[in-house]
Amino acid sequence: MKERVEEERMRSILARDPRYAQDAYFFVREGLEHTVCRLNAPRHVSGRELLEGLRKYALEQFGPLALRVLNEWGISECIDFGHVVFNLVEEGLLGKTEEDRLEDFSGGYEFREAFLVPFLPESRRRSAATRAGASSSASSPRPSS
Repeated sequence: MKERVEEERMRSILARDPRYAQDAYFFVREGLEHTVCRLNAPRHVSGRELLEGLRKYALEQFGPLALRVLNEWGISECIDFGHVVFNLVEEGLLGKTEEDRLEDFSGGYEFREAFLVPFLPESRRRSAATRAGASSSASSPRPSS
């Protein structure tokens, strides 16, 4: 009976918000469980902690295909994980605290860097890190002397 209710709730989510594949919702729920286990304490997980947990879980599950799989499910940036989470919350399939906000999932990490760079050869990883550092320092103001 419980499974049938969850199936109905999932159909409701997919009808209301067709941006994400059903597998994206299953992945987020599994990734949440995985994150809670990794934190080694049954407690509430913040948006930032969940983002990091989902990143690690995707890399473990899909390896170098993680970015492609997530993109096929409609997930191409961190805020997409937030939309999936809050759709599940709205349907009563996940809980949240008063402090939890969709914005907690905004700007966590850049997807290409998070899911592709770990699989580059060491020399290309260093080069990618150098480029990322140069672009972030170029966009941030320099202190005056």
